[in-house]
Amino acid sequence: MTGTEAVVVGADRRRGVRSRIATVLTWVARAALALVFVGAGASKLAGEAAMVEMFDDIGAGQWLRLVVGALEVAGAVGVLVPRVALLAAAGLTLLMVGATLTNLLVLGASPVVTFALGVLAATVVVVLRRRQTAQG
Repeated sequence: MTGTEAVVVGADRRRGVRSRIATVLTWVARAALALVFVGAGASKLAGEAAMVEMFDDIGAGQWLRLVVGALEVAGAVGVLVPRVALLAAAGLTLLMVGATLTNLLVLGASPVVTFALGVLAATVVVVLRRRQTAQG
């Protein structure tokens, strides 16, 4: 093997390791999103008192609580299904944009959690999109 071939093999090996690490980290992020959103969505769908009160404070009605809860549960399931994970993560990102704005502009609550979840979901979107583009 020539020096040039060794460099190419070494670079390929490093790319393979980085790709595996990225895959594992993406799955960890997707699992975290699924856990958080299945819990959040279930609490909304179950009509927990805190969720009912929060949506009363928003003033849009309880129908919005049910829609958001259903979308959160659907997104939680979707991020774990490879075929729809990109779309599900994008949907969760948009939900968190709405939740962050609602916290800031309507509820006067801290947007830190919703913003962080939105950033995590958006990161998953970017990684999955890059992977799709690289695969052709």
